[in-house]
Amino acid sequence: MNAQTAAERGRAFLEDNAKKADVKTTASGLQYTITEPGTGKAPKATDKVTVHYTGKLLDGTVFDSSHKRGQPATFPLNGVIRGWTEGLQLVKEGGKIRLYIPSNLAYCERGQGPIGPNETLVFDVELIKVEQSAAERGRAFLAENAKKADVKTTPSGLQYTIVKPGKGKAPKASDTVEVHYAGTLLDGKEFDSSYKRGKSISFPLGGVIPGWTEGLQLVKEGGKIRLFIPSELAYGSYGSPGAIGPDETLIFDVELIKVNPKKSE
Repeated sequence: MNAQTAAERGRAFLEDNAKKADVKTTASGLQYTITEPGTGKAPKATDKVTVHYTGKLLDGTVFDSSHKRGQPATFPLNGVIRGWTEGLQLVKEGGKIRLYIPSNLAYCERGQGPIGPNETLVFDVELIKVEQSAAERGRAFLAENAKKADVKTTPSGLQYTIVKPGKGKAPKASDTVEVHYAGTLLDGKEFDSSYKRGKSISFPLGGVIPGWTEGLQLVKEGGKIRLFIPSELAYGSYGSPGAIGPDETLIFDVELIKVNPKKSE
């Protein structure tokens, strides 16, 4: 008689497991038990979560454990196996859940390291913290910010406030501009400032992020503007390593010192 395959073992286990009173099965086939419901917020797929967990095979072999490493794991919830993405949305911050994940919601036929092909997995997970993704934080911030009387929104989604209109000429995208500026994240952390360096900066206006190229054309020489720049008009999903994370909405206070029109060739 041939030994059961991993796929057959998994199907048999899940069929019996589904009969237990404390086990629930979702439409996808994921099974779970809430061991502690938690009292915080439940994550969305786009959120970042911090967890402690232990992962086992059906024979009880532990193949991974953040507890053994002594360090919880943090990751975007939509960046892991499907069973985790779905399962952790079923528990709240501070809660604990046991996930029984069919292979098609885990590592399928390819397996992963110590996990063989078609293995059904069991995870005990403690949801420590839920953080909104940078993209969601940005959308929420901009939606509220747009309601302010002194904030204007352009068709591209750029938001701005004219702090001082200026009296000189307004630049075109083809011009070079000299500016002083300070850039902050939504949490108020300053990531760059020409003021702190004690020196203004000059650059071709068409050679910077789209939010700057568009925004500085809205103010005149000698003026000041505050720019609220959605990530897609800034550094997008790549960010700027070391300073700006992926999908960050940025705030810049910019003083337009001088406009140098492009010389005719």
